[in-house]
Formats: sequence, C-alpha cells, structure tokens
Amino acid sequence: MSDLFEYRAGEMGREMGDTDHDDPLHGAEVELNMGPSHPATHGVLRLKVLADGEILRKIDPVIGYLHRGKEKTCESLGWRKFFVHTDRLDYLQPLLNNCGYAMALERLAGLEVPERAQIIRVLLMETSRIMSHLIAIGVSAMDLGAISMFFFTFDQREKAYDLLDAYTGHRMNNTYVRMGGMYADIEDGLLVSWDKYMTTFLTEVDQWEELLTGNRIWFERNRGIGKLTKEKALAWGLTGPNLRATGVPFDLRKDEPYCGYENYEFEVPIGEEGDAFDRYLMRIEEMRQSARIARQAITKLGQCKGGEFLADDRRYVLPRKHDVYNSMEELIHQFKIVTDMALPVGEAYAGVESSKGELGFYIASDGTAQPLRCHLRAPSLMNVQVIPELAEGKLLSDVVAVLGSLDFVMGEVDR
Repeated sequence: MSDLFEYRAGEMGREMGDTDHDDPLHGAEVELNMGPSHPATHGVLRLKVLADGEILRKIDPVIGYLHRGKEKTCESLGWRKFFVHTDRLDYLQPLLNNCGYAMALERLAGLEVPERAQIIRVLLMETSRIMSHLIAIGVSAMDLGAISMFFFTFDQREKAYDLLDAYTGHRMNNTYVRMGGMYADIEDGLLVSWDKYMTTFLTEVDQWEELLTGNRIWFERNRGIGKLTKEKALAWGLTGPNLRATGVPFDLRKDEPYCGYENYEFEVPIGEEGDAFDRYLMRIEEMRQSARIARQAITKLGQCKGGEFLADDRRYVLPRKHDVYNSMEELIHQFKIVTDMALPVGEAYAGVESSKGELGFYIASDGTAQPLRCHLRAPSLMNVQVIPELAEGKLLSDVVAVLGSLDFVMGEVDR
C-alpha cells in the first residue's frame, strides 16, 4: 500500500509541475500525433504532442495539409473571378466571406452600394454567423459526449440551408454577392419564411441552454479549461468570440460599422473568465443577437420595396442580361468587365466581423486587371496558434474541449 501511495503522490506532483522523474514507476514521455483527422481536430490539423501520461507537456500545431494558395490564385485570376474562391475559405459561412471581399473591392473603386443591397448583405451575414456557430457548438458538444446537441444544431442548420437554397439556388458555396451589391433581389414570400425561421430559432436556443448550460458534466468539462487573460488574447491577435470571452468588448459591427450596422439594435456579449465555457456562452448569445439583427433586416427590406439591389456603374457592374441582348453598347460593357476589369491604382482593406473573428481582405492594385497583391487576415489562423498557450500542461481530455471552444476552419488557415 505504501508503494502505491508513493506512486500516486508522484503523479500528483507531476500534475503540479514537478519535473523530477526519478520515480522508477514513471514512464518515458511519448511523442504522439493528434490528427490530421478532420472529425477529431476540427479540420485537417496535426498536433504534435509530447505526452507525460495523460499530461501534455508540449503541443505543436502543424498546418499546411489543406494549402491551396488562395492568395496567389486571386493575383492570377483577376478581381472578379476570385469571388467563388472566397466561398472555399470558411466554407461554413461562404456568403459572409463574399461580403468581406466585395467591400474591399468597393472601397478601392469608390463604388457606392445601394441601401437594399446593404440590408440583404446584413441578413445573409447574420444567417451565416448563426450557421457557423451551430457547427461550433454542435460539434464541440459531440466531442465531449453530448451527441444529441449535434443533431439538434444540424437540424436547424438544414433549415437555414433551405432558405439559402431558395434564394441563391445553392446550399453551399453560394457566391451570390457581387461587387456593387447582390446578384438578385430577394422575394417577399421568402422573407416571410426567413422571419418565421428566426422566430422559432430563438426557442430552440433556449432549449439547448437547458440541455448544456446548466449541465454539470458540460460545466465541469469546460469551466476553467483553456483559460486566457485579455492581455494574452490581445497579444496573440485573437478577435471575435474568443477575444470577447476574456472581457474585451471589441466587435467590428459596433466599433467600425459597415453595411449600415450602426442602424441596428443589438448587444455584444462579453465574458469574464476567458475559458472554454465562456467561449461557449459567447456563441449562444451571439446567435440570439444575430436572429435579432436578421429580423430587423427583414423589416427594413419590407420598408424599402423596389429599391435597387445592384449599383449601376458600367465600369465594374455587369449590365442586365435583357439589356445585353438588345444593346450593342451594353454587350461591349459586359465584354470589358468580364475580360479586362481593372481597378484604380492604390490599396484597400476591408474587415468584417465573421463568426471566428475579424476576417480582413487587403488588396493592392497597379491599375490593371491583375491584382498586385491580395492578403487575407484569417481569424482561424490566430485561433490555431494560441492552442499551445491553452493546452500545454493540461490533460489530454482537456485539449478536446479547448479545440472545440476555439472554433477554427482549416480552409481559412491554409489559404
């Protein structure tokens, strides 16, 4: 019994940071790989782990397994043709990515976007935020054993897919945002269905909180795990829910409004502990606020019926098909835009508040149809790089909770 007691005491000592491994029962540290297995690591991410029993002494995130050279693709394809590739960055919220890239082009070109198009973009961005948070909460809950949450969240995501399919004709990778506005207007009948979805969705969120927020197992698996101070969060470049969970009230929709967000009423939830549980709470409340914003956007669309959904500027915006078929001048405009659309000399940056943080597009132009430079500020990259800060010295089971709480998509990291 005394030998067993000494062994357990040694284990406790190692958990408290004791690095003296003279105990003959202590095994060697083992190098392990977590991933790159998509379901296990929330994307094609490899974690090189040095494990001391169940304690992880060192973690090294290895990225690049999904690299597709998107920034270089933009520079070779040209301004317009890159739109479809923004969908593939964070494929959980493609329309939100479209908006960020379109805003960068519009700022460089000095192109004004009609009010109705701005409102439609807000509706699509907030719906996209909800859909992304549904994945984050559902999958992280499944990782920790709450399998039912996965099915509940995916059921709501499917209903959102139906709305996007009815509007854009696609479930995923919609590519429906255009420079200067939207590809098409949204019908009144669809807005009624959209409003109904947002209303019932709020009830669903309340039920999920009854299942998770007050659940003792969920609480103990997340509270105090992956705790981060506001100073370290800022030093690592975190934004979005991961930063706000530490108590920093930064949200681009409030601090640097775009698309008319200053005209919407909503709250920005702020955490206190900066741990995995607070990050979960941030996303729960953000979904409620997104539904609130979306319903306001639907009301605004009803008030500005008949407004333009696309700018009328033949330097950058394609003419309507009907006009192309009946006017040689419009046909020439279409030909020039499709084959040789150039932007003014200069540079521009546009950032949007994506579900994972600040998603930014920096573009530089030399006045030709080929971008001189395109750079993406991907929030998922910042979320991945902070993993060692949160997980080293913790249990292997805690790393699973940390990964889910950070919420990243590798398509955005390996851009």
